[in-house]
Amino acid sequence: MKWRQVTGTTCDPRMPLKLKGKIYKSVIRPVLLYGSECWAMKKTDEKRLHVAEMRMLRWMCGVTRMDKVRNEYIRGSLKVAPVTEKLKGNRLSWYGHVKRRDETHVTKKAMSINVDGWRGRGRPKKIWMDCVRSDMRERGVSDSETGDRTEWKKKTYCADPK
Repeated sequence: MKWRQVTGTTCDPRMPLKLKGKIYKSVIRPVLLYGSECWAMKKTDEKRLHVAEMRMLRWMCGVTRMDKVRNEYIRGSLKVAPVTEKLKGNRLSWYGHVKRRDETHVTKKAMSINVDGWRGRGRPKKIWMDCVRSDMRERGVSDSETGDRTEWKKKTYCADPK
């Protein structure tokens, strides 16, 4: 919905690309990633999010897939980081926030909750903590580093290119 509201400005060929990138970063991407801190994303979900983002960025640049312009070039011209990287940064930021909470806080208790019962047959569903562990492995951070907020943010934040 937000994309359709700003299409008149973002798809206007007279608008500079830098301004279009700023509009995307401040209006569209936050809507796209709203609540993403607690999503357990599968590869197919990440791919779907990436495709939606690239479709919007291509519209903004006035480029079609038939023009055979690389995604990296489009991202570079708009100065936008990949949405999946921002998603992982948001997830790790939230994880650090929860780990620094008081032991009696609800979110901290919910992280260590153990549910009794039987698991069904087949492969277990992907859980949020699995995503956090893989994100931490990718960024090279450990659980013990969550205590220092500034260091955690430096290591887990995904900045947009300059």
